[in-house]
Amino acid sequence: MSSQQLRMTRQRLTILDELRKVDSHPSADEIYEMVRRKLPHISLGTVYRNLESLSDSGEIQKLELAGSQMRFDGNANNHYHVRCLRCGRVGDIEAEQVSGLEDAFCGMTDYTIVGHRLEFTGLCPECRQGRGTMTRGRTKMSAKHEEGE
Repeated sequence: MSSQQLRMTRQRLTILDELRKVDSHPSADEIYEMVRRKLPHISLGTVYRNLESLSDSGEIQKLELAGSQMRFDGNANNHYHVRCLRCGRVGDIEAEQVSGLEDAFCGMTDYTIVGHRLEFTGLCPECRQGRGTMTRGRTKMSAKHEEGE
């Protein structure tokens, strides 16, 4: 479905606006909490369905990163991501897409390669400095870290 065919309902537009305000790559639950401030009667199911529609239409990116909860990115342009192995924080890497990568791998598989997703992993600045603590498989971060500073 192309973005031109997707009808922009009030709910869908609010979800898109809230997602594009942040660069933290929030989960559907986090987006739900953000959107509820503007649309208090919206359901979690409605948010999930609209995120799928927005992703399918190319308006947003759905990030299915290894070992972490599905996240969403309001920046639909092709770009790479880095994920903290300790706390799960996801950031953008502002770099040119590696051109020709699909062509280089075409002869190595019987698949028709149409694109790629490349995820980098490492430790975010907060975790690298030891300011995060693990809680139930996730890091409890300082307020400064949660705000993305």
